[in-house]
Amino acid sequence: MHRVKTLCRVMAVHPSGYYAWKAKPLSNRAKEDRRLAGHIKQSWLESGGVYGYRKITLDLRDLGETCGKDRVYRIMKAEGLRSQTGYKRRQGKYGRPSVVAPNKLQQQFTVEQPNQVWVVDITYIRTHEGWLYLAAVLDLYSRQVVGWAMSSRIDTELALNALLMAVWRRKPSGEVVIHSDQGVQFSSHDWQAFLKEHGLTASMSRRGNCYDNAVAESFFQLLKRERIRRKIYLTREEARADIFNYIEMFYNSKRRHGHANGVSPVQFDQQYFNRLNCV
Repeated sequence: MHRVKTLCRVMAVHPSGYYAWKAKPLSNRAKEDRRLAGHIKQSWLESGGVYGYRKITLDLRDLGETCGKDRVYRIMKAEGLRSQTGYKRRQGKYGRPSVVAPNKLQQQFTVEQPNQVWVVDITYIRTHEGWLYLAAVLDLYSRQVVGWAMSSRIDTELALNALLMAVWRRKPSGEVVIHSDQGVQFSSHDWQAFLKEHGLTASMSRRGNCYDNAVAESFFQLLKRERIRRKIYLTREEARADIFNYIEMFYNSKRRHGHANGVSPVQFDQQYFNRLNCV
């Protein structure tokens, strides 16, 4: 009671007014904000505390919510939820500086042939054992996942293993642009050395702009909506097997894709090479 009186004296209000304000029911908008805050926290936690308001807005839209990114930003700020800006460590403390490449893609997501531009990104899958990280490499021509890797650690080796699979599978003969964000996995000297050794050209999104790598983001949203959010994974190994099944047995080989004229990515690629052989 003494604390309330002191607060009212500081705020120059009568105690009866304070108690009337405290007992006032929440407005409909405040109730809606509270409901949305639950979804926002869930999306933020599923991302490992990495997602900002833009990516969380996309998650909410997948759930059928229609709120705008400004409202998501306001709710996140009120709840004290902040995104992790990239994966970059502070320079000086850990040694060599990172390498940032120019954005060669410039949101031009339509290309004329396979093995012209590959996009790569990393996402997070929750299991009862802890987080499982998935790195995926997609060919922009057909949207096929040409390389992927999974690990309990989010590091450069994870990204390199996914890119190595893509190089081994595709064996590109010409220049391939490899587009990523500015995460430490992709700006490390090991990553840049691998690109140079295999004749690949680096391209990076602008800092904090998820739309610059929208194709990879779209694939991850699809994977989560169609498979991950329908499951509860007890172990990382269980999650690995299910994600492998989705990518190789369904998405690449069977799932019809609007960008691929209604056929699967594998079929779309095959159509290109069939036309090439007929010339």
